[in-house]
Order: sequence, then C-alpha cells, then structure tokens
Amino acid sequence: MNIRESELPGIGRKFEIVTRNDEKIVIIIHDDGRREMYYYDENNHEESISNVTLNDSEARNLAAILGGMIYKPQALETIEMAFDGLVIEWFKVEPSAPAIRQTIGALGIRKKYNVTVIAILKRNMKKLLNPGPESVIDEGDTLVLSGERKELKKLISEVLSNAR
Repeated sequence: MNIRESELPGIGRKFEIVTRNDEKIVIIIHDDGRREMYYYDENNHEESISNVTLNDSEARNLAAILGGMIYKPQALETIEMAFDGLVIEWFKVEPSAPAIRQTIGALGIRKKYNVTVIAILKRNMKKLLNPGPESVIDEGDTLVLSGERKELKKLISEVLSNAR
C-alpha cells in the first residue's frame, strides 16, 4: 500500500492511498473534525466514483471497526482446526498477474497447488459457481479458493499476484 500525505492549508490534511490492487482512496481530515473519503475509478485515478462524509465520532467508530477493536475475528488457528487445516480465501487477481487470460486447467491449480477454485466473481458481477478447468481467469476477478494455508499462499504469490 502506498500512502501520500499532504497539508491542505486552512482545511486540514489529505491522505492519498493506493492499495496493492491499484485501488485509490483519498481521505481528507478537516480541521473541524469532519472526514471525507473518496473512492476512485480503478481505470482512472482522477475520477472519484463515490464519497462519504463522516463527523469525528463516526470516523472514530469506523476506525475502531476496521482496526478490529469492535469485533475481533475468530483466531485463524481455531477455524483451521475446525476444518482440519482447510482454509477458504477470497483473492482478487492483481494487474499483470501470470494467471490473467489463462484457464484454471492450464494453470494446474488443482494438480500443481492442490487448491480448488470454488467460484469466480467476474468484474461485471457475474458469478461462476464451481468453475471447470476451461474457465478463464481475468484481471480483477475475485477467486474463492479452498485448500491448505501454505498451498494457497504459494498459488497466490506465484500465479494470482503481481508481486514477483
């Protein structure tokens, strides 16, 4: 994640955040306590497609939720024990990932990584449940994967992410 901070004289501070998946969020913290959050088009980081304004109390409550102070997810080890090591993970295919325009079968996801693709959520919100080996993976698709943690991490780092 890349964060750029700048002073807005007479207004407050601006934080521009670009995530690992190249999604852009801008947060403006006004001197009066208001916070504005803007989400930008994935393909055009100059065009805001949604925004929300929060007062100081709302912003602090949201920060507590995001930071895990309101609800702490069940420990991963407990979940893995309940399923005897099986993990289900959602992962958005990153730009320039090796998997882009490849089929599940050609990538050998099941044979090479011992991971099952349960579903593919396409960028157009079309859902492919239980996709077959001929299903093509595109940039921005979200894959619902099941397997053991170590094998999922290997698949993600080698095939689905651009962090090479």
